[in-house]
Order: sequence, then C-alpha cells, then structure tokens
Amino acid sequence: MKVLHINRSDALGGAAIAANRLHTGLLASGIESRFLVGKAETSQERVAEIRSHRLDKKLSRFAYRAGLNDLNLVNTFKLGQHPFYQAADVLNLHNLHTGYFNYLALPKLTCSKKVVLTLHDMWSFTGHCAYSFECDRWQRGCGQCPDLSIYPGVVRDSTRLVWMLKKWVYQHSHLQVVTLSRWLTDQVKQSILSHLPIHHIPNGIDASVYQPLDAAVSRTELGIPLHKQILMCAAINLAEERKGSDLLMAALNKLPAAVRENTALVILGSSSHQMAKLIDMEVVELGFIGDDRKKATAYSAADLFVFPSRADNLPLVLQESMACGTPMVAFSVGGVPDLVRPGVTGYVAQPQNVEDFCYGILHLLENEELRRDMAANCRNITLKEYSIELQVSRYAQLYQSALSERPLVTDGHKYSVVTL
Repeated sequence: MKVLHINRSDALGGAAIAANRLHTGLLASGIESRFLVGKAETSQERVAEIRSHRLDKKLSRFAYRAGLNDLNLVNTFKLGQHPFYQAADVLNLHNLHTGYFNYLALPKLTCSKKVVLTLHDMWSFTGHCAYSFECDRWQRGCGQCPDLSIYPGVVRDSTRLVWMLKKWVYQHSHLQVVTLSRWLTDQVKQSILSHLPIHHIPNGIDASVYQPLDAAVSRTELGIPLHKQILMCAAINLAEERKGSDLLMAALNKLPAAVRENTALVILGSSSHQMAKLIDMEVVELGFIGDDRKKATAYSAADLFVFPSRADNLPLVLQESMACGTPMVAFSVGGVPDLVRPGVTGYVAQPQNVEDFCYGILHLLENEELRRDMAANCRNITLKEYSIELQVSRYAQLYQSALSERPLVTDGHKYSVVTL
C-alpha cells in the first residue's frame, strides 16, 4: 500500500507535526508513505513541494481582494501529473488552507484515488475560519461574518460564497473524513461534510520518546530551578490571541504572593519575551525546541503543564505532556476534555474564566499526592489510547477498507461515526 500525505508543510505547525508522526509510523509498519507539501522544511527524498504555476501570482491579487483566498492556485488541478500522486494508492489530505491548495480541485483529484481527509481544525466546513469560537453561522451557510480577521483571515466577506463552493465541492468529491477529537466529530455531523463517512481517529505519539524522565536531571540539563515548583506552557506562537497567553498571565498574577515566590514558569515557544516581562514570577524561556527528546526533557521537568487556549482541537502539546506524566490545567474548549480529564489527568476550567484557571493551578500545586496519581493516569491513558502504533493500525484499517471499496461501517444513516 502506498500513501501520499498532502499538507502545507512537512514539519512546521501542529498539523504538519501530526501528519509527519503518522507518516513515520506508517513507514515503520511497512507501509509506503510520502509527503507532497506547499513548503518543504526537510530535505527527505520522500518529501516534494507543490510547484506554483506562473498564473498563481497574477491571479492572487484578485482572489485576495475578493475574499476568495487560494482560488487563484492553478497548479492544484495538475497534481494528478505529479509522480507522487500517480504512484499513490491512497491520498491522505491534511490542512488544505494557507496558500498552497485550491479546494475546487478536489472533485478532480478524488475521482481516481481513494481519499481520506484528516481535519485538524474547522476550516474545511466554514466560510473562512479555522475556529469559529461562539459563531455557528457555518451550520447555516455563513455570510455576514462577525470577524474576518480570524485565522486564516480574509479582507472581504465572501464567506457565504466560499461556504457554498465548499458544499458543492464535497457533493462532487469522494472522501472519507477523519476527526481527531469527539468535539470535532460533533461539529462535522452538523456541517456540509455530514453526508460523508466520518471516522474518529486521535493522533498518536511515540511513547518511547515522550516518556517520564527524572525531574531533577531534566531541570539541571535545561537550567531550570531545582527547588521551586515548575509550571510549563508551550505554543509555536504564544503571541497568537487564540493561544490565550493574556489569560495565562492574568491567572498567574492572581496566585498568592507566596506561591509565586516559590514557583517558576518555563515557556517553550516563540514570542515569549514580552509575556515573560508581564508575569510576576521567575520565568525561564527555552525558546523554540524542535527536538522531541529535548521537549520530553522539558515536560518531565515540570510539575504542571498549563494550557490557556481559547479554542483548539486535540492539542499535540497536551498529548506530549500526558505521555511524559505531567498533569495539566486547561480551559474546557474544543477537544481539550478528551485529554484533560477532571480529577484524572488534570483540571478543566470554564472557558476564559481566569479565576477558575488560577484555582486549578493552585489546587494541583498544593496537592502533591493528587499530582502523583494524575501523572500515573496520564502515562497509562497515553499507552492505552494514544500510542502511535494504535493510530497507525487504525489508519491502515481505514486505508485498506477504502481500497477494498466496501464501507467500514454501514448503519443506515446519512453519516457514520466510527472509532477505529
């Protein structure tokens, strides 16, 4: 079996990291896997870039001004000529937004290949946004968008037209949909993708790399205080509003002075310097770390992982924290409760409730025995539910089912939701 993954990148961003982990796991299991990307971050022979067409730039200005981002991309219609596409038995599409893929080409690309669409956010069924927050207009057709600036932003409200175009595309495409979280499964069931087969397959993680390490050794290696309680937060871009760094700063500054004095915050990611200046406690900035083993060291150094995101699907950093046995505090948004389970793996605060988030941090910092129990639960749940081997097995089953041209599940409804 030969699988081709299509994504914006092969290494940069959450969707790319998740897709790359699946790609690596498939290869380890004996399944041929390749990447076709908008921009290659690695030089692997199994990775190729989608070349732009000479008309793309000429048309981009018109598409951008019309609020029809990416519809200028002509070369997507020619992907069928790429040797990676021609050799593949199955296409696994990932994030299709952000300037490299024209979704109008999907009917053509899916007519001769078996195709799985893995959803890493909501963009595939909204008029433009990756996360709709409180807005539910995507259920009715978008239009009159309340916030055109939400990533990926547009300059003109053509969201109704984009929604209708996507609906037409899915009606004329042969796809199976994979969701990473139970929350996103519920959203898809209410969307323009609801007529397609829907499979719930969470991301997997290499538990032999992300595993609990000695805390003291980890702290010494990274220059983290040995005799303080350690909180950790991580994001590729902490300045992004959705990531909630403002909420985290407010929550930390509400901690009692004695707790702040005995606590340090470790920040993993870019754009952390301004945040560090506004927090009234010791801050250790590790910057961006791409090496998985070094990231595992950072998670192992922490007593708690704090995740203040306003919206998310199935965050990789929470899976990484779980695998390393580090309990978590997060807001109850999106797919976060799949991972942060109250009293089991961490504390779930009400969305954007700074006082509740602060309480969760304080409650767990003051209860070492509870943290130990949660640490064991984190590791056990990772091994049972989120191993890379389990994810690969589920995808292999789905790919094989698609190739055999028989439905994996037939339940008599217009959609089927399957946990493989």
